Amino acid sequence: MSPTASSSVSQPSRRSNAPPDRARWVLAALIGVATVANLNLAVANVALPEIGESFRASQTQLNLVSVGFSLGLAGTVLYLGALGDRYGRKLLLLVGMGLTAPLALIAAWAPSIEVLILARFLGGVAAGLAYPTTLALITALWDGTGRTHAIALWSAVGGAVIAIASLAAGWVLTVAWWGSVFLLTAPLSVVALVMAVIYVPSHVNETDQSVDHLGGLLSVVGVVALVLAINFAPSTGEGTVAVVAGSVAMAGLAGFFLRQRRAASPLLELHVAGRRIFWVAAAAGLIVFGTLMGAMFVGQQFLQNVLGYSTLAAGAAVLPAAVFMVAAAPVSAKLIERFGSRVTLLAGYAMLLLAFIVMLTMWTATASYGVVALAFILMGVGVGLSGTPASHSLTGSVPVHRAGMASGTADLQRDLGGAIMQSILGAILTAGYAVAVARHISASGARLDNQVTNVLERSYSSAAALAQSDPHNASAIIAGARASFLSGADWAYAAGALAIVAGAVLVTVAFPTRTEERALLGAYREEDTRTTGQLGS
Repeated sequence: MSPTASSSVSQPSRRSNAPPDRARWVLAALIGVATVANLNLAVANVALPEIGESFRASQTQLNLVSVGFSLGLAGTVLYLGALGDRYGRKLLLLVGMGLTAPLALIAAWAPSIEVLILARFLGGVAAGLAYPTTLALITALWDGTGRTHAIALWSAVGGAVIAIASLAAGWVLTVAWWGSVFLLTAPLSVVALVMAVIYVPSHVNETDQSVDHLGGLLSVVGVVALVLAINFAPSTGEGTVAVVAGSVAMAGLAGFFLRQRRAASPLLELHVAGRRIFWVAAAAGLIVFGTLMGAMFVGQQFLQNVLGYSTLAAGAAVLPAAVFMVAAAPVSAKLIERFGSRVTLLAGYAMLLLAFIVMLTMWTATASYGVVALAFILMGVGVGLSGTPASHSLTGSVPVHRAGMASGTADLQRDLGGAIMQSILGAILTAGYAVAVARHISASGARLDNQVTNVLERSYSSAAALAQSDPHNASAIIAGARASFLSGADWAYAAGALAIVAGAVLVTVAFPTRTEERALLGAYREEDTRTTGQLGS
């Protein structure tokens, strides 16, 4: 018997394939909690130019403001998902929602860029308490086709909220200061908290196995250090920080996987994570949701910095992505039932690749809104098609009493994928922008002191602030910064397209066909049923 077989599993009796009582309200409450987290993921992007000018922030600092929330969420979801499995998913959900509003207030009135980054990170940790519970409970409360459709709606609304957040934030910025975007989530978190108290069941398929706290801490350290290393790598003068963070990340993640091999109750059961459907779906979803967040991050700055859109117009520009995500989700669920997850994933990947090709080749300094909308439509269809099979395959290949592990991994798809891809694209944008600025300065023959050069190379926002203090050269500074930003953005779009191609190759080669998928999922269920019987004996 395995080391984990000495603990019993809480398995409240519920008729197989039967939805929970008040199913619509339960699902609405869970999606409401997820909506708060997804809204928080994206509200900062529209405000980045104003935040940059207010604090004269570097591009790296702006990257950390944007990625800070997903970093806090990604770094903690595995650990907190396991705590929910053990001590009560509803309890963690309520604590997370209760912390959301106070942290939003701190972010809104942050006195410095450092405080803002910290508040964003802690807000992500609060979401880590609540967000994993939503998918874990969907997995535990629904079966079969009902689970597929519930996950499709959960996934579609989550992706759409990321896009809608841009519009809401853009509108708020027309009447208030940059901090107001962080206040959007405060009242919604209160509503979600009340709905969760009323409708979400307290204990469903939870376990009394012990929690691997050491493994949890190692996972947090490893993930956080990895994302910080990526963000600081392209920054001038931050090489030491990047190297130290990278070393800590390697040590932390290596320690985590070694710990999981030896722990009596691992956070990540390696024999389950090694299942073909699980690990390929995890990697595929990481790329899908990561490229979405990366595209939104770079795209919002492109719309405002290069095309000169207002915050409201920039927010409204991404609405096609939200509409088509929601429209594609039910189609995705039907495609999974008919053709399997592999074909559905590849269809989504094709749309995502087309979106990045449009961005790379057609998003120029004179691009029309039609071209902008085309990329976001393709992005929405791509995420709507591929997001459901990525999450569905994960949850279907994991025993129900480890739903927290499955939901934590599914959340990593979104949040670690978002943090890593956004950091990578942001780092590439930073590097490309700095190279282009240096090239413009060299071509112009201008002799600038090091301080001015550093200001110009820090970020577009930093250059814009310099232009305000030097009206005589303002137009030349802005023109050079805009061209440099566009060059860096092209580097980022190309990297996003390459990531999509890599993901498509992985799915094509490693993900099972429809017939193989059904056979494997059946084998997993038989294995898990036997294991559960041993645990309960």
